[in-house]
Amino acid sequence: MSSKDRILARIRRALAEPERPSGAEPAGDIPRDYLPVHGDRTPAESADLLAAHLSEYRAKVHRTDGAGLPALLARLLAARGARTVLVPPALPAHWLAAADAALVRDRAESTPYELDAVDSVVTGCALAVAETGTIVLDGGPDQGRRRISLIPDHHICVVRVPEQLVDSVPQALARLDPTRPLTWISGPSATSDIELDRVEGVHGPRTLEVVLVGAQ
Repeated sequence: MSSKDRILARIRRALAEPERPSGAEPAGDIPRDYLPVHGDRTPAESADLLAAHLSEYRAKVHRTDGAGLPALLARLLAARGARTVLVPPALPAHWLAAADAALVRDRAESTPYELDAVDSVVTGCALAVAETGTIVLDGGPDQGRRRISLIPDHHICVVRVPEQLVDSVPQALARLDPTRPLTWISGPSATSDIELDRVEGVHGPRTLEVVLVGAQ
């Protein structure tokens, strides 16, 4: 059997097609012998690792506690000069209570042009992965639809530590619902051409700021 036949046989099995080419091997168990996590860390060490990797990806990382979150978000939006901020439907109201910016609610009828005109967006997250410096959104009530985290040029994402922080991707996958619209974010949007000239903001926010709440 050729490599092509084996690939096609696996695709047919994955699609649960009853027919299989003659000589095709039955599907076996997928080996899961990789390490679920690399190292043993305290919650504080995991938060430090997440912050370090996010910074390497050119994201801006801030730390505060629950009481200091409204004032910090207000400062970040003021420093950006944001006059309007897009908010998901169930973003906690007190998060932006101190912000001097008009709140723009996400609506199904909002056009990409209207979303692009908003200065900033503030969301929560589903969880964050320390080993990869990744923020995961799943469209939850405090995150909103995927498009609101992709179109505005400035995204502030709040991560509650340690409850929303995991060390590794396998740990993240065990906690995430694969049927939800998952968006994995590692730093601001960026791409490079064949000469490795980096361009930011092509496929999403040019500026990503991550606030670790409870990770002082």
